[in-house]
Amino acid sequence: MTMLIHITCGPTDATRAALGFLVARTALAEGHTVTLFLAGDAVVLLRNADLDKVEGLGTGKLREHYEAIAKGGGRFYLSGMSSKARGITEADLLGKPAEFAMPTKLVQLAAASDRMFTY
Repeated sequence: MTMLIHITCGPTDATRAALGFLVARTALAEGHTVTLFLAGDAVVLLRNADLDKVEGLGTGKLREHYEAIAKGGGRFYLSGMSSKARGITEADLLGKPAEFAMPTKLVQLAAASDRMFTY
């Protein structure tokens, strides 16, 4: 089954942000194909500093979830417009299974997915 996880909350809502990553990690561990689309404040979550500091209450450490997602074949798309507005650059994505995308990519991913979760 293919799943799309759309996350729009950032570090100020650490529990919800980490929950989206936890669900993606869990789905991958259960053999599903998972893609994450980060938009709005969520785009900063892939900055190394945020990966290292964000921890949700009862939803775990963002870095641990990210590492499991990357190792498990998960893919990240970041809203290009949200990223530009928040100063996210190619350097922030270096070495990560991530790329910038426009809203059309989100629509394509949603249409092609069996399930979609939003956080």
